[in-house]
Amino acid sequence: MSEKGSDGMSLEELLGRRVDRRTVLRGAALASLSAPALALWLEACQSQSSTPGNTQLTWAVPAVAKEIRQKTADLWNAQHSDSQVRLSVLPEQADQQRQQIALELNAKSSTFDVIAIDVIWTGEFAKNGWLENLDDVRSKLDGVSLPGALESAQWKGHLWAIPYVTNAGFLYYRKDLVASPPKSWDELMSVGLQAAKGQGIAPFVGQGAKYEGFVVNYLEYMWAAGGNLFNKDTSKVLFNANGEALKATQFMRQSLTAGFYAAGFNTMHEEEARITFQSGKAVFMRNWPYAVSLMNKTGDSKVVGKFDIAPLPTFSGQGSVSALGGLNNSISAYSKNKAKAKAFATFAATDPAAQRAIGEASEPPTLASVYKDLAADPVFKVLGQVLPDARPRPPVPKWNDISAAIQDQIFPAYNGEKDPAAAVEAVRKFLESTL
Repeated sequence: MSEKGSDGMSLEELLGRRVDRRTVLRGAALASLSAPALALWLEACQSQSSTPGNTQLTWAVPAVAKEIRQKTADLWNAQHSDSQVRLSVLPEQADQQRQQIALELNAKSSTFDVIAIDVIWTGEFAKNGWLENLDDVRSKLDGVSLPGALESAQWKGHLWAIPYVTNAGFLYYRKDLVASPPKSWDELMSVGLQAAKGQGIAPFVGQGAKYEGFVVNYLEYMWAAGGNLFNKDTSKVLFNANGEALKATQFMRQSLTAGFYAAGFNTMHEEEARITFQSGKAVFMRNWPYAVSLMNKTGDSKVVGKFDIAPLPTFSGQGSVSALGGLNNSISAYSKNKAKAKAFATFAATDPAAQRAIGEASEPPTLASVYKDLAADPVFKVLGQVLPDARPRPPVPKWNDISAAIQDQIFPAYNGEKDPAAAVEAVRKFLESTL
């Protein structure tokens, strides 16, 4: 279930080859990138200009919400003329982000100084020797950053990244079409189908394409049914092929066949879902908080003043559960500007203005003190309900293989191309093999 290279070998096997194969690895990875991702990669490889005594830091960030990252860079640049930060924009999709970052770091490239990484990559990247150990800046973060965010930046007791933004999934709903947000997934389907029929729009959009975002959505269904992948220390598989895991898969299949999922749901990422909902073409949406500020802007948005947010439902109708996401800033082990890169990443995590700007853009900051300043914001009111029960994906170095297994089995099962029970059992067996 590992990702395969051009010679049929797993990513781990390829990464273990001698350094003199860098050119081959880079060429194979480039060939697999989409045209937009390739263009972004070429941009990142442009020469970094600097004048004597000055440093230019390159910060690799996802394309989604890049405007917020630019604001952070601008605040730093205004105060540090000797170490200006420029953005290198990665693709929107997490899978392609990881691929591009891995391409650079496995080649021991110094293109990136600071890298915004998904919280789930910490263990894998640290194990590969790609990240700089950051234990020396931990004292600046203890008691300042949110505990959960700080924990997500660690692996085997060491700090490998600096918290930047945390995240949790929201239920978006059209308050002009729905009286109140449903508490259970079954109720959500029923209400969504009825409201959509009267308007000629889709009941629900979310992240249904075959990528990491789909895995997050699937896990939220499974957790909402009471299931889990592993126990707390990942020493035992709890994935129940005859219970919650199967229920989640069957619900997704039913959602597709019943028309609850919008047409094209199985090709949607975050932005496709947002654009559909923002265009007034869906009743409900599962997405991250960043979409709130974008959809409240006049102009292209057809839902200004017509939508609201709520915690995601469960199957019992009690409580809520969401995946815990976010971005942490890591320092490349191959950066030529590590000291200044650390200083910038620490600034992005601890400067009140920088973290407040993140919150004002409807993203959850990791600086605990900012939450008092934003307590009246509706987004942070919902976050207060969601974050305490949000769950992280297990921080295991082989997460990418586990994610690929879920994608390869559950995606065709909910699309009617595979028996759900067989698909879930195959995932269970794979999880057992990872132990």
